[in-house]
Amino acid sequence: MLTSIGLTALLTLLAAASPLRVRTPYAVRESHLQGNFNELERHLYQVSNPSHEQYGQHLSTHEVNALVKPMDEALDLVHSWVEDNGIKTSNCEYSPAKDWIKLSPPINAIENLLSTEYSVFQYSEGGNTNPAIATACNAALVTPLCLRALYGTVKYTVQSTNTNKIALNDFLGESNNRSDTKIFLQKYRPDAVSGVDTFKVEIIAGRKDEQTQDTAAELAAGKDTEGNLDSETLISMAYPIPLIPYRTGGHQPFTPDFLPHVISTSYADDEQTVPLSYALSVCSSFAQLGARGVSLFSGSGDFGVGPPGDCLANDEYHASTFLARFPTSCPYITSVGATKFIPEIVATDGKNKFASGGGVGKQILGLYNPSGRAYPDLAAQGYHYSTIWNGTLLPLDGTSASTPTAAAIFSLVNDDLIAKGKPPMGFLNPWLYSVGYKGFMDVVHGSAVGCGTHGFPAKKGRDAVTGFGTPWFPSIGELAANASAIVLKR
Repeated sequence: MLTSIGLTALLTLLAAASPLRVRTPYAVRESHLQGNFNELERHLYQVSNPSHEQYGQHLSTHEVNALVKPMDEALDLVHSWVEDNGIKTSNCEYSPAKDWIKLSPPINAIENLLSTEYSVFQYSEGGNTNPAIATACNAALVTPLCLRALYGTVKYTVQSTNTNKIALNDFLGESNNRSDTKIFLQKYRPDAVSGVDTFKVEIIAGRKDEQTQDTAAELAAGKDTEGNLDSETLISMAYPIPLIPYRTGGHQPFTPDFLPHVISTSYADDEQTVPLSYALSVCSSFAQLGARGVSLFSGSGDFGVGPPGDCLANDEYHASTFLARFPTSCPYITSVGATKFIPEIVATDGKNKFASGGGVGKQILGLYNPSGRAYPDLAAQGYHYSTIWNGTLLPLDGTSASTPTAAAIFSLVNDDLIAKGKPPMGFLNPWLYSVGYKGFMDVVHGSAVGCGTHGFPAKKGRDAVTGFGTPWFPSIGELAANASAIVLKR
């Protein structure tokens, strides 16, 4: 499941490492070859492609698990490997499909098993770091009313709150402060204030629902700016669709009681820092969610094609390279870039070195891999978002703003589909690239600057900085409904 995966934050400000005690119990998960992922992928594209007769007929949990369950021989090999290193497998915990195994042996046993040494690291410092539209929007500060007018959702009435839900992911200690979110909604969308009291936090792997006042150190580090931006944007855009924040503190598997139809993730790593085996396991988990009818959104990054001075491969050659982002480079996610102003252009902000991310995943040689997965797929406003943090107004930039905006718009699309007796969108990209792009407003100015270059420019049609452009909800809703209608007539 998506929510069982905590993205590893590989930050540079690390200090004060200390070894773990030899006998410390420590949880480790082993992911091994999934039994029939090629067949799962085939089903994923069938149920996500409007031209296929299976469009919208998403798989059940049981059907997905049956496809990804590893072969008995693979399980036997893993068990033998673990037993040969002195670890008993009698206490193994398994995911429903048995494609993940969790063990909690002493730390010295894990060090021997993996031929490594575990340490505890602490951060020495940290931080996070038309007429109607013209009337509603101000370039200096983007508000929910501006976004709803700009993208055509302001007149839509939500209908399917009993079956439609939207979720966000909280990582790296972030929370969604109810007090700040309430102040935000009172100011910008008073009719949605009740959404503050009704969002249900799902706690994963030891995290807490932290609603207390941040300490001086936490305030200095900007704690919860990310979390507040996500919850305030999603509720103000999608209310009264129920919101579920998944608050993750570790890496243990998690199986929710109800899968939301849309999940927004505003966190990412440099793709080259993520081990390939881990990235493939995570990406295949995203495919499983897509096959079950979940739409996943991820920000394309905030450094263009890479921060100046850091654009080097992390191998022995250290060649110059654009820095792709993960998980947005996974092909089973819908990647979201950022825009600013009206008419919209690529979002940048020289004051904080923000530049909307764009690129191509699975880098091999040169600045980028021309045969890799290009992203983003679409874009939305991501500049000077009004955010309430610590009780005060704080304008924020980033694809962390554009991502929940896009997610909220498609949650409204799902709401309309469900009310009409049709299935939710699920994995968006096959629909987007075959039909859905017609519902987007092209962005043709600006570029994903970075690495001392102009990066990838915006241009007519699809590009690697704004994708197909920004969404116009009335057109997207009509295209989505028509795609489902074609299948229902077959």
